Amino acid sequence: MKKIMDPKREEWQEVLKRPTQTVANIEQTVNQIFEEIRSKGDEAVAKYTDLFDRIKITNTVVSISEIKEAKDQISEDLKDAIQLAKKNIETFHQAQKRERISVETMPGVECWQEKKPIQKVGLYIPGGTAPLFSSILMLAIPAKIAGCEEIILCTPPNKEGKINEAILYAAELCGVTKIYKIGGIQAIGAMTFGTESVPQVYKIFGPGNQFVTVAKQLATKYQVAIDMPAGPSELLIYADDSAIPAYVASDLLSQAEHGADSQVILVSTSEKMIDSVSEEIESQIKELPRRSIAAKAIENSKLIQVASEEVALDLINEYGPEHFIVCSEKEAFFVDGIQNAGSVFIGNFAPESAGDYASGTNHTLPTNGYAKQYSGVNLDSFMKSISFQRISKEGIKKIGPSIELMAEAEGLQAHKNAVSLRLKDLK
Repeated sequence: MKKIMDPKREEWQEVLKRPTQTVANIEQTVNQIFEEIRSKGDEAVAKYTDLFDRIKITNTVVSISEIKEAKDQISEDLKDAIQLAKKNIETFHQAQKRERISVETMPGVECWQEKKPIQKVGLYIPGGTAPLFSSILMLAIPAKIAGCEEIILCTPPNKEGKINEAILYAAELCGVTKIYKIGGIQAIGAMTFGTESVPQVYKIFGPGNQFVTVAKQLATKYQVAIDMPAGPSELLIYADDSAIPAYVASDLLSQAEHGADSQVILVSTSEKMIDSVSEEIESQIKELPRRSIAAKAIENSKLIQVASEEVALDLINEYGPEHFIVCSEKEAFFVDGIQNAGSVFIGNFAPESAGDYASGTNHTLPTNGYAKQYSGVNLDSFMKSISFQRISKEGIKKIGPSIELMAEAEGLQAHKNAVSLRLKDLK
């Protein structure tokens, strides 16, 4: 990891730069695939599955027998672990339910808001070398609690045309409606436009590589919403001398192993801590099965020493990390002061892995600085708010004259007339 000592504020933008391609580099590819899927449906999906995943699949729908076979292959210990995580995630997201909000703004004018589920949602789950079955729990569980009627899942097949058994088990456990063996841009395209076999959805959720991220962003041009621009994983840790270097290094490596385009950053006021963590990373990375991937991510990563906690907090808020771990004697200063982060982990015994799997919070979070504008996935992500109003005769008499004046001032005579006619009849 590159060590950076006390960077000037005017240098922060360059220091905190992420190792991601721009949308322009990928957009042309996504548009081409989208156009083919829109016009050729399943035929185009099969073409790009063959091209990118190197597997020919005629039927992309996962069968009931495949799901049953997967359930039989999973150890009871893993099933228990998944069910423990499911219980905690359900508990946290169930608590986010809110009752109808109702208020009488003035006599005779009643306004209220109700939340309704998004009827059709699509979940994208990466496969490959790290099949993220945990992401199914994070997405399907709140979708089910919200009351979504149709929950479809797309995930890439392996070279034998199969889906990881833990993905199938988790999907069936959490109430996914249908599972499709489709990955990458073609999965996002299929859910965006619909094909002969894949239904069109109203909103797409889930993490992915930079191609999936751009595909999701472009899907919004076609009346499909997305959870957020969630790309390569990232983690920033603030650690002073109260932190345990081995723990800090393990957390940094836990995110680095996600992918070569991941980024991890340590910020500290302590040079001793930075040096100790650097040594631990060199030691621990040798033992990782995915050390080649982690090593590439570490090349994109930084060890940053700053002069004070105040400077550190400003830098962290400027970066807007997906995951933020704070291990500090001045813990409250960072917890109270953090403005831009997807999810925050506090203390030496709160590894980021806890949020990834089983603490109960959601791990689908904004990356690439989008924590400045976006929340992580939560129950409300699967719902929409509808406002209602009921106005009595008394109510229209009270607000009517103000509406007339405002409409006339804006030059909208028909708006005024809609009120004037009613007021005239009530005289």
